[in-house]
Amino acid sequence: MRTNILWYLTAGAGAGMLAGLLGIGGGIILVPVMTGLLWLEQHKAHGTSLAIITPIAVAGTVIYALRGDINWALVATIGSGSVVGAVIGAKLMMKVPAYRLRQVFGVYTIAVAVLILLR
Repeated sequence: MRTNILWYLTAGAGAGMLAGLLGIGGGIILVPVMTGLLWLEQHKAHGTSLAIITPIAVAGTVIYALRGDINWALVATIGSGSVVGAVIGAKLMMKVPAYRLRQVFGVYTIAVAVLILLR
């Protein structure tokens, strides 16, 4: 049990550090860790990742807000659309088989990496 907790804490610390450093939600790190290293089912990894993002986002938001590095108008507009999109996406995910979800996530991750490298 202690080994599992150590793995979980390490994964969380790594995801949190990357979220704060790179401005990512952590899911891009957490989903592969949870499915590949912690053996969580694909759908549960996606749902768990979204739940984990909440405290990561709150912690990072506080630090950036104290520095004045948040565009609150964008938070309101993009955030509103994101909430609607998250509800739709979560409902759609329930209809997608785990193997296909894993494939789509992998293609998405590669596409984002390529776009970042090209910029």
